[in-house]
Amino acid sequence: MPRTGANIYKRKDGRWEARCVSGYKADGSLKYQSLYAKTYAEAKRKQIEAAAQRYAPAAVEPPEILLEHAAADWLASVRLRVKASTFGKYERIVRLHVLPALGRFRVALLSQAQVEQFAGGLIAGGLSLKTAQDVLMVTKAILKYAKAPVCCDCGGITIKNEPKEMRVLSKPEQDALSQYLTKNADAGSTNAPALGVLLSLYTGIRIGELCALRWQDIDLTENTLHITGTLQRVPDFSGEGAKTRVTITSPKSKCSVRTIPLPEFLIPLLQARAAQPKAYLLTGEKVRFVEPRTVQNHFKRYIVACGIADANFHCLRHTFATRCIELGFDVKTLSKILGHSSVSITLGRYVHSSLDLKRANMRKLKP
Repeated sequence: MPRTGANIYKRKDGRWEARCVSGYKADGSLKYQSLYAKTYAEAKRKQIEAAAQRYAPAAVEPPEILLEHAAADWLASVRLRVKASTFGKYERIVRLHVLPALGRFRVALLSQAQVEQFAGGLIAGGLSLKTAQDVLMVTKAILKYAKAPVCCDCGGITIKNEPKEMRVLSKPEQDALSQYLTKNADAGSTNAPALGVLLSLYTGIRIGELCALRWQDIDLTENTLHITGTLQRVPDFSGEGAKTRVTITSPKSKCSVRTIPLPEFLIPLLQARAAQPKAYLLTGEKVRFVEPRTVQNHFKRYIVACGIADANFHCLRHTFATRCIELGFDVKTLSKILGHSSVSITLGRYVHSSLDLKRANMRKLKP
């Protein structure tokens, strides 16, 4: 049966069949039901309505349910309303972190102390602060969804935020990288990713946004860059062979859809490489694209060639934001360029004061 969408198939008899979770079998495993319709739209509507009824808070109250079954139910419910990349992230967190530690516990018997112990061991187990916080967030969502008893009220459980200093290229490192990229980004070079890395360094765009860029997103009359999508590889849950697939979706948030004025020195480099509107910036072709992991590998080679200490691609975004603050950018404007929903995110996460800026500010102090 040809498959379209999430668990919706077109049958040989011409009807559409949508499947969704309907309850539990005697052994505690999930039970599914099939819904039939004449059109895909009608099948999708029936699936959503059935899920809404099934996942209403009052309906989810099997007292002996294991957390692994509650997690499966929760994943099935959120799959209908989040992006594929977000669902992939949730599924990975549940599979790798939640189930190994808590999966065999009965939700009704799980204590707050056990959840606190689980949360406290996440960073000790080698996870980053952000990943640990995401794992705890998903765990809380599962327990809330499964109507965990008052003894497991984990709303107040947190993981202490101790952010580490993010990698920012020093001014000499940035100058060396800029010179190398500019040399390799001209029209005579076959190294197209170099232009993309240079563009990221001086606009602060994310790696997925760079990979999704097509030439129609670059206005060389107004000298602006339009961010309208992001490219990423996500898990494929269709069960049809491939484990992952590449998707191009809307950016991280509504605020990430934005227009960025381009620095003037980039315009000649872009004009020299300009291709047909629907071609990808990094390949100059309409069909072939470059994935984020490949761009990251190119970036690693570039910094080695420049003699720069190890860094990941995202440090370009931190570097861009920091240089903008050093040059006196209005923070509200910078926040819009970066695609943040608030100025506090820009200041707290992406702006780093360099030693040179600290010295300059200290020199302003006079008796």
